[in-house]
Amino acid sequence: MVEGHSQVSPADSRAVFLADQPAERSPETSLAPGKRLEPVHVHGVTDTSVHLVLPAGRGARLVELGWAEPHQFGDFGTEYMAYGPRTEAEVAIVLSIIQESLAFARSAPAD
Repeated sequence: MVEGHSQVSPADSRAVFLADQPAERSPETSLAPGKRLEPVHVHGVTDTSVHLVLPAGRGARLVELGWAEPHQFGDFGTEYMAYGPRTEAEVAIVLSIIQESLAFARSAPAD
């Protein structure tokens, strides 16, 4: 993974890029379709929300559980905003959601 500036968010946002996979396999696996694969980005120090892509069913479940909401600029129903963690336990949960997003971005498109 490589950290860098988000291609679609304010300048202080930081993105996670996959060093071994620069292009998306399917547009719904990136927050910046048609650009460098960007499955996750974190907004700046005043807004620590995490924007990421997930399979629609998994994202819907996280919304039901109160961990996320659909991204306001989503085009594919796979874009979600996870709330910024407040405790170390929540950091662990949000990191596991980020890992799910990275795995989704690496996955082959569904047939």
